[in-house]
Amino acid sequence: MARIMIADDSDAIRMVLKDVIQIGHHELVAEAVNGDEAVKIFNATKPDLLLLDLAMPKKDGLGVIKEIMATNPNAKIVMITASDNLKIMQECLKEGALSYVLKPFDFDQVLKIIAKSLNKNS
Repeated sequence: MARIMIADDSDAIRMVLKDVIQIGHHELVAEAVNGDEAVKIFNATKPDLLLLDLAMPKKDGLGVIKEIMATNPNAKIVMITASDNLKIMQECLKEGALSYVLKPFDFDQVLKIIAKSLNKNS
């Protein structure tokens, strides 16, 4: 069982991701609704994996990745995004995200990416 954090400004997406985490027999350790909160809560809880939205208020997902990776280079982050902008996603991967999931997504797809990301060596 992995300790997973969700950072997304959408209540609906957080609810769906909570269901995915429960189905995958993981533990939801924290939630954030904006980028500043995401960094602060990540540093306080040190989850095994962060499911991170790209477009959030106060700090976007790319900014969150950069800030977290600067102090936690082994952090495991998966982007959850509606953006199909390949350049931005490549930048997120370059900065340390392990993978990304495009919205709308299905449970199986997210569960597979969670499992794959948790098994990647840091």
